[in-house]
Amino acid sequence: MPFSREIDSPQVSVIMAAYNEAPFIETVLRRVSAVPLDKEIIVVDDGSTDQTAAILARLEQELPIQVVRHPQNRGKGQAIQSALARSRGQIMLVQDADLEYDPEDYPALLKPLLEGQTTVVYGSRFLGAHRASSFGHRVGNWIITSLVNVLFHASLTDVETGYKAFRREVVDALSVRVSRFGFEVEFTCKAIRQGHTIFEIPVSYYGRSYAEGKKITWRDGVYALWVIFCCKLDPWY
Repeated sequence: MPFSREIDSPQVSVIMAAYNEAPFIETVLRRVSAVPLDKEIIVVDDGSTDQTAAILARLEQELPIQVVRHPQNRGKGQAIQSALARSRGQIMLVQDADLEYDPEDYPALLKPLLEGQTTVVYGSRFLGAHRASSFGHRVGNWIITSLVNVLFHASLTDVETGYKAFRREVVDALSVRVSRFGFEVEFTCKAIRQGHTIFEIPVSYYGRSYAEGKKITWRDGVYALWVIFCCKLDPWY
């Protein structure tokens, strides 16, 4: 997936997929905008049916953000790819469009990349001080993470984290196919397969419930397992 570069590229591109996030989107964008960092912020409204689109239209006039609009919901993976296609930064930082992850963790997440220690950094929810999430989600994440570790000889604690940062050359060389939440495992498996070492750093995490808008389900977990095996068994996947 080739991306163009411009001379005045920002250091970091913060990319965000948003689907029906009206209760959270303004707060998270204001907090991201307030982080003192040379950055651009690209938000993809992935076919929202609530007030997300209206809120983003207003915030475009108030904050330094770019909004990409999908007329229909295409899934997180496709939304991230749309944001990547518009990005100009040297480093990509994936931020969820809710309040589960704290933008104040940006300096810690970016430090290993800026210092040249690695090309990919994950913010682990299981190394941080706040680990509020349901038992089912913890078990599902453990199964998925353990399988990736076994099949790809890794030692990760949180493959399914929505908090990732990586250098542009990593995604330039990847061909991401998955459209929904399977993006997390597909990106992880392919990055490892290409020889990248993934650093993990602890981040704060405030898990939300389904009543609060959490969208990932057990079906996404089963699909993630299928994607892992595809990445392992099919070198062309």
